[in-house]
Amino acid sequence: MVSVILHGCTGHMGQVVTDIIASDPEIRIVAGIDAVDLKNRDYPVYTDITACSEPADAIIDFSSAKAVDALLSYGAERNIPIVLCTTGLSDVQLKNVKEASEQVAILRSANMSLGVNLLLKLLKEAAPTLCPNGYDPEIVEMHHNRKIDAPSGTAIALADSINEAMDGRYTYTYGRSERREKRPAYEIGISSVRGGTIVGEHDVIFAGQDEVIEFRHTAYSRAIFAKGAVQAAKFLAGKGPGLYDMADVIG
Repeated sequence: MVSVILHGCTGHMGQVVTDIIASDPEIRIVAGIDAVDLKNRDYPVYTDITACSEPADAIIDFSSAKAVDALLSYGAERNIPIVLCTTGLSDVQLKNVKEASEQVAILRSANMSLGVNLLLKLLKEAAPTLCPNGYDPEIVEMHHNRKIDAPSGTAIALADSINEAMDGRYTYTYGRSERREKRPAYEIGISSVRGGTIVGEHDVIFAGQDEVIEFRHTAYSRAIFAKGAVQAAKFLAGKGPGLYDMADVIG
């Protein structure tokens, strides 16, 4: 059985992960970490990560960017692989993630769902055909009104898939309201919508001459992300240092 520490255990995603693991005989939570202890878990919860000493095979993280630095240090020092699901990391933090992966296994993904990771693969195949033929790529993402970062990490990952396939020639823009000029040829516009209880929706648009091709992923429940994180933790347990992603999990 795989033993995990749940980092961000009292948040919305932490609660979903807790419920999913409770019905999975192959994995268990041995401890939780969060700034607030709700006192209603079947496992101990620590408000200070350094106070947690339970042995574990992996850490599942659904916390906040400000908590990631301490998490990386903790995982590296104790040699516990990390499934890093928190988005909105700074460039400095992303560099820290890469450096920490030289000491411990880290799986980082902007989105843990199987569908989104398949979409990333499809975009890499579609972009080299569409973009050189005059199709302008644009991305629109929608999330609930509690989401802090914008654009979403998934939207950036989708743009990166297109850009990687096109040898990095595109730049990203997150708003055109202060510009009065035509759309540059090598630009990907990323727009964010926040409202209500939208779990997550991402539209990738290739707008060409007289036709539009769209790729869409809609999440109806946070359970898809939690299930992916649980599968990732099972995959990462026992792995050596390195930086992994969901493509490694789904093969």
